[in-house]
Amino acid sequence: MENICAIATPYGSGAISIIRTSGPDAISLVNNIFKGPNLEETEANTIVYGHIVENSEIVDEVMVSVFRAPRSFDGENSCEINCHGGVFVTHEVLRVLLENGFRLAEPGEFSKRAFLNHKMDLTEAESIMDIVSAENKLALKSSMNALNSSVHKLVSSFRAELLDLLAKIEVNIDYPEYDDAVDVTNNYLLPHLIELTEKMQVVLDNSKISKIVLQGIKTAIVGRPNVGKSSLLNMLLDEDKAIVSNIAGTTRDVVEGHVNLGEISLHLLDTAGIRKSDDAIESIGIQKSKDTINEADLVILVLDVSQELTDEDKDLIELIGNKPHIFVANKSDLAAMWQKEDIVYISAKNKQGLLELKDAIYKATAIDTFSLNNPTLNNLRQINLMERAKKSLNNAYTSCLNQMDVALIEIDLKDAFDALGEITGEAYPDELITALFTKFCLGK
Repeated sequence: MENICAIATPYGSGAISIIRTSGPDAISLVNNIFKGPNLEETEANTIVYGHIVENSEIVDEVMVSVFRAPRSFDGENSCEINCHGGVFVTHEVLRVLLENGFRLAEPGEFSKRAFLNHKMDLTEAESIMDIVSAENKLALKSSMNALNSSVHKLVSSFRAELLDLLAKIEVNIDYPEYDDAVDVTNNYLLPHLIELTEKMQVVLDNSKISKIVLQGIKTAIVGRPNVGKSSLLNMLLDEDKAIVSNIAGTTRDVVEGHVNLGEISLHLLDTAGIRKSDDAIESIGIQKSKDTINEADLVILVLDVSQELTDEDKDLIELIGNKPHIFVANKSDLAAMWQKEDIVYISAKNKQGLLELKDAIYKATAIDTFSLNNPTLNNLRQINLMERAKKSLNNAYTSCLNQMDVALIEIDLKDAFDALGEITGEAYPDELITALFTKFCLGK
């Protein structure tokens, strides 16, 4: 195992910078360039004062934390050097380390070593990334739950049930003469498969909500021209992000913005007004608007309550279909020409109706039902793998109904068992691990 180092704090000037080191010889190598207490004799999990030196010259005044294997973040011997936070001095300390036995860590290599040394599983490693990128309180709390092994415990419980079934099948196949063994028949498997599949479906349903809590709600603001889409975007962002004009077709491309509303995050997409147009450029924007509707988690359809509903409005209502959506009646400060149930009345011009719109967003996305006590997965990789496991169980269920041989049904059970193992990293292809940890920043 090589000795690695990397800057663990963001680039730029600050009070301190932290340089993380790890490897079998990490403590002794840092000790070679450290003037102060002997790090090799320093008690583990303590911090000591001294200087980083090069050719007897002081490079910087530092504090060094010492961690000994296996009781460290990644299970390796480790030192964390707290130096002054200037860009130049930080890189000088890093340079001295690189010239004295260390190599620069690859992105995510510290976390990868923690995984390989069984200090954490893949779900806990992914939760570190989620904590760093959390944009709201719910996302942070959900990520902390995953770091505390909530996903690991959930997946392990499903694998334990499958392992029990697989073991009983193997006993039936290998030791048919064993009288005390459970006779694993199609009828015996069916209720177990039904129960396990139902529990997985509950997790998957909860996870769809958890996913948008963590990643934010991709929200498309749509409507025909001049109903106030850009004004609504500006109201939500509390800034003049989009051009507002009485001229139809002003917005020709998708304008993006980001806002936190309490415990949720919205990735806002203000789209070109959707109408029939002979303008080639405007038509491209209109097609982009339609594509955005398909890709969005939530569609906010803006209608002008001061005008009668048009055929274009009605076409948009039909275009949205069953996607999660909110109907917003803008220009409520003017005389209303129509009324409609389940609609949010706002005046984007006067910035009225924001609280009502926020409540509607919670309900439309089911975030108001989200609870940290519900079992969830935290990203698309985990969700896809559990869906694969559930599909394998569905195949096994169908095979049971068709009275197929239990030895053949075992194949689907093993596929489900392996898919769940990929979630936590207990069964994983090497390329998955490489791809996952390269998403981390240096020093993680």
